[in-house]
Amino acid sequence: MPKVWEQEGFRFIIYPDDHVPSHIHVIKAGEEVVIDLGSEYEPPDFRENRGMRTRDAIRALEICYEMQDHLLSEWRRIHG
Repeated sequence: MPKVWEQEGFRFIIYPDDHVPSHIHVIKAGEEVVIDLGSEYEPPDFRENRGMRTRDAIRALEICYEMQDHLLSEWRRIHG
């Protein structure tokens, strides 16, 4: 699983065989949240929380806002 970013204990992962729309799996302490990456015109947003604490999920989304350009670029690199 390609880790494309790591920050504050969060691992940001894009699976090569995953589906559209562009999204990222964020894992911290064994818990996961899935965040849609949006586009140049739309901000990232939550898709699914798989047990991550609310505070951590919100911070993961904030990081996705900060890193949106990089994360979208990585999605395109991995998925063509």
